Amino acid sequence: MFVRQLGDTLMEIADALSATPGRSLLTMAGVFWGTLILLLMLGFAEALEQAAYRTIGQSVTNSVFVWGGRTRLGYAGLRPGRWVRYDLDDVPALERIPGVRHLSPRAHLGGYGHGLRVSHGTESGAFAITGEAPNFRHVQTVEWDAGRFLNQLDMAQKRKVAVIGRQVYRQLWPNGGNPIGQTIAILGIPFKVVGLFHIGSGDDEGDREERNIRVPLSTYLATFRQGNVVSAWAFVVEDGFTSETVEDDVKRVLAARHDVHPDDTVALGSFNAEREFGRVRDLFTGMRGLTWLVGLATLLSGAIGVSNVLLIMVRERTAEIGLRRAIGATPQMIVAMIGLEAMVMTGLAGMAGIVAGTGVLEVAAFIIGPDNSAMGQPYVHWSAAVGTALLLGFAGLVAGYLPAQRAVAIEPAGALRSE
Repeated sequence: MFVRQLGDTLMEIADALSATPGRSLLTMAGVFWGTLILLLMLGFAEALEQAAYRTIGQSVTNSVFVWGGRTRLGYAGLRPGRWVRYDLDDVPALERIPGVRHLSPRAHLGGYGHGLRVSHGTESGAFAITGEAPNFRHVQTVEWDAGRFLNQLDMAQKRKVAVIGRQVYRQLWPNGGNPIGQTIAILGIPFKVVGLFHIGSGDDEGDREERNIRVPLSTYLATFRQGNVVSAWAFVVEDGFTSETVEDDVKRVLAARHDVHPDDTVALGSFNAEREFGRVRDLFTGMRGLTWLVGLATLLSGAIGVSNVLLIMVRERTAEIGLRRAIGATPQMIVAMIGLEAMVMTGLAGMAGIVAGTGVLEVAAFIIGPDNSAMGQPYVHWSAAVGTALLLGFAGLVAGYLPAQRAVAIEPAGALRSE
């Protein structure tokens, strides 16, 4: 019985909409457009978030990097403008700081675009050379194509071994092949390749890292005659400690050991991965909230259009509604009829918008591809689809409320007399 009544009601709705197809389609277009725009905004926001997380994702989320800069303030009889240089004598003091884990001193020669000359056979290039401690594998996440990272035995024996990035490999091995166990010459000094890595982010920062050649810190200092001077520090923050507190403690100890003014924020640079992750997370949380707000406003504007059309339809069907009331239709039945019409109009338009939006995002994801460094692949999360369906239901209720109230207010006798 219920199924038959529902079928009859849907047939009546179809007849009512088909009576003025142009008006019905134009009205539903507002809901369709609102749904389409909402899904596209959500999908491309996800793509941008993927790209942002890939950019900073090469660092462990609770890692911190601290490096020396040029002093801005004079202190302890020293003039401003000097470079802050660290050394291995700082290690014991830093290791005693609560919360510091996997401390890794770092040193480097050369940089992006102006590195040291490195050759393999007849091929050569200019790359940055970094001296790393084995602990650095806990600080930065890389993907291994072959081989291994540097270990404690490499450090203890000052082995001339090297770990190379993918960009180094492509330039020195243009014809491919396995680099592990082969020799490269850094400023004419032979090093054996023991590892090949790449950065998963695939962006400019990842490319710069992949143009690095990493050698044991002890080997670096002895081979290139750097004494015990290091360029920077990297470490992971212990669980139970806040990264910003530990970062401040490390900077305070380094400032005291190297005669840096406590208020000189320029002399000690740093990168806190946890703080950057938090900023990105907060940014995209706000972006998602704004997207839903704009989507809700757009859907409500479409719902208002549906409501206006239903008001016209109620006025045109005054006699019909009066007759229904005269033969026993209750106010609840009239409200259900008008409400169902609103839900059908918003539902059909919304489903069409969901299908179109999903199709556009699939095409965009195919065009962008999985390895695009500037943007991830847009997609619609299941929670976004559920949220959109709930918004469509809400829009349908809003669209049907006023017309339903107007229909219930029609007096049967007056409606029949007007006819």
